[in-house]
Amino acid sequence: MAISEIGKWSEIKLDIIREYASAYSVILNKQERPQLKHIYIDAFAGAGYHISKKNGYLVWGSPLQALLIEPPFYEYHFIDLDQGNTEVLDIQVKSRTIGPYDPKSVYVHNADCNKILLEKIFPLVRFEDYKRGLCLLDPYGIHLDWEVIYQAGKMRTIEIFLNFSVYDMNRNILRRDSSKVDEKQIERMNKYWGDDSWKKVAYTTEENLFGLEEKTTNKILAEAFRERLKKVAGFSYVPEPIPMKNSKGGILYYLFFASHKPVAAKIVTDIFNKYRNN
Repeated sequence: MAISEIGKWSEIKLDIIREYASAYSVILNKQERPQLKHIYIDAFAGAGYHISKKNGYLVWGSPLQALLIEPPFYEYHFIDLDQGNTEVLDIQVKSRTIGPYDPKSVYVHNADCNKILLEKIFPLVRFEDYKRGLCLLDPYGIHLDWEVIYQAGKMRTIEIFLNFSVYDMNRNILRRDSSKVDEKQIERMNKYWGDDSWKKVAYTTEENLFGLEEKTTNKILAEAFRERLKKVAGFSYVPEPIPMKNSKGGILYYLFFASHKPVAAKIVTDIFNKYRNN
């Protein structure tokens, strides 16, 4: 199994998630009437560590960083479709070399998150059971079904961080000549967006000098998805997302946060603003 290399903005993303997860755990742990149990969910967990492109150092991935948080979460669910990743992650979890967590509270799933989240994990985070969840949805591309996002919003117990990969969209779907896009790629986009309404956002009605439709901007596309998170998925608060960039400054994806709590949105907005101009 090759260890993935990550750049500056991926490290910033890990810092953002860790900072919020730490604040989230403190707040939920103090809740007493009623006492709440908070669950950390990582849908694309990976092997648990990366190599920094900047200096070659080992960087803890999002699951291992979550295990470092104090006070610890009541339960952790780490999911990855790659068996090699889950085997390595499971070894690290059971070795208990870091963090205050109880290994019995950590579950590593070699599974498709689009199925296991809906069938097994989200049902563990029910309002009537006094459970709450923080879910990281961070695929490398648009390998996520809208139904997962939609159900998280409707449950009202789950907050999400979401990778909105404009890089994947621009490379494989949002071509200047939309008639030449592969049907399988269109189907991927439909599953991610939830329907084909993205087509009305992705292209303007005017044609350019070559008679082709003009693509919209990444920012407009992200803003349309932000509205969808609020109006369709039903999240009450969706702060302006933070763009994540490559070494040349090009936007690879937007990191979204969505919640039903105003205090959560305020905390994340402050964290986003802290890193927005890095």
